[in-house]
Amino acid sequence: QVQLVESGGGLVQPGGSLRLSCAASGSIFSIGTMGWYRQAPGKERELVASITAWGSTNYADSVKGRFTISRDNAKNTVYLQLNSLKPEDTAVYYCYAAVNTYGSGRYYNDYWGQGTQVTVSS
Repeated sequence: QVQLVESGGGLVQPGGSLRLSCAASGSIFSIGTMGWYRQAPGKERELVASITAWGSTNYADSVKGRFTISRDNAKNTVYLQLNSLKPEDTAVYYCYAAVNTYGSGRYYNDYWGQGTQVTVSS
């Protein structure tokens, strides 16, 4: 089994910054793409950013230039640096990881964190 544990959410004023972390643990052989989604009240979950095992990144247009995704493969951890935060960034942020576990052959399964609340408000 694999667990993803997020941390770093909270309340911040507009223009402020936060850093989210998500650490994967368990029966992990390798991890492929990792990333972050978010879901605001009354809205669908949307992709914020993703990063491949080789470091290629992808961002939603709404966060380009403000958010930065990175990962530490040795720690099985993905980070999301949130800068210049806006009220519309308020949401629950979920991390995910495509994980190849021991005994699963070549298959990768997606695992999700429990979510961390980010609130941007003055």
